[in-house]
Amino acid sequence: MTVSEPAILITEVWDTVRFQELPPLPLVRHGQVEAWVRRLLEKAPGLFQGEVVGHSVEGRALHHVWFGSGPRHVLLWSQMHGDEPTATTALFELFEYIRCYREHPRVEALRSELTVHALPMLNPDGAERFQRVNAQGIDINRDALRLQTPEGRTLKALRDRLQPCLGFNLHNQDWRTAVEKTRKPASISLLAPAFDEARSDNAGRVLAKKVCAVIRDALEPLIPGQIGRYSDAFEVRAFGDNIGRWGTPTVLIETGPWPTADHDEAQRRLNFVALVSALEAVASGKAEEADVGRYESIPLNESKGLLRLVVKGAQVFGEAGDAFTADLGVAASPAVRERAGQAVAVMAGEIAELGDLRVFGAFETVEAEGLTAVPLPPGALKEGDTVPLPPRKDCTVRVGHPAELMLLRPDGRPEMWRVERIIRFDR
Repeated sequence: MTVSEPAILITEVWDTVRFQELPPLPLVRHGQVEAWVRRLLEKAPGLFQGEVVGHSVEGRALHHVWFGSGPRHVLLWSQMHGDEPTATTALFELFEYIRCYREHPRVEALRSELTVHALPMLNPDGAERFQRVNAQGIDINRDALRLQTPEGRTLKALRDRLQPCLGFNLHNQDWRTAVEKTRKPASISLLAPAFDEARSDNAGRVLAKKVCAVIRDALEPLIPGQIGRYSDAFEVRAFGDNIGRWGTPTVLIETGPWPTADHDEAQRRLNFVALVSALEAVASGKAEEADVGRYESIPLNESKGLLRLVVKGAQVFGEAGDAFTADLGVAASPAVRERAGQAVAVMAGEIAELGDLRVFGAFETVEAEGLTAVPLPPGALKEGDTVPLPPRKDCTVRVGHPAELMLLRPDGRPEMWRVERIIRFDR
């Protein structure tokens, strides 16, 4: 499949406005967001407007930034889960696009037809800790009815004030999420959430489905087979579902797993292309012309269907008994850890599956027939070293153990083994 012209253009534009020398996305904190907001309002005071629209539990400002003068209002919010950071940076790259290309006909049309509002980093206290919930320990996205979180009350009040025609709920999803049947990573998943138990359609939800179709068509040439769709079962507590019930249809964009070390950049680019494509389609009216069938035919997500690494056919020692043949599956995802008193971003992994793993997708597969998998002992072992087999108590491999393993092959000398492969992810 060839990349369409709009996707090429938007991707090339992202290369000119993307942020350089960023910390890893898990380390983008509230202070960085405030610096970006200040910079934006200083550099383009007539183009962008901003206000502090609320505060988090711990008193961090919640910023509302907007541009455009169109009659239709669109609201985007990101990082209501503190450990889901991708779209926060992507939103500011979207703003940078608007700032740098303000006189381009595409941007002028967007600004004249829409007023675009954003509430980036809705959960700054959670972002500070790189955790899903806020400082109260509440999942903000399950607080739409009781409104016990100040962050949730802020989002509800802003929606009620603006009465936007469309909302964008921007998240990251589990790195084990696959596209059903293909077992490919669900790098982007989409949903037009239901607003009632019957999963009814009205004009607003149909528009949201069409916008999802636009996003699919923009991204599919870039990530063929890597777009999934969430189940539209109604979640009575969730903001996306309830905002639809209150009169604003929403589009859920979930950023998922990416196979290479440059995942931060790749994921931001996908978000940028998705958001620009969607906003332009809404502004121009092309969203109304989109084929709903392109949304309905997006394959569903497969939860827990993907692994970072699969070791196939190794000899493994369980908690009891002799060694047996099994596949080992490692799940890994971005995380934040304290190292020497500083927060650092890591790819943390653990053994997530053990047994016959033929039904799972994986970024990497290691053929291990004739090898024995055992936990990696402390020390400075390297591949090619020769070691004795550890005592039986130190050979046990279990689900939930750290993904720190060595694959051993008999050396030919009694009780000596060669280290063929070392597998090590952060704890």
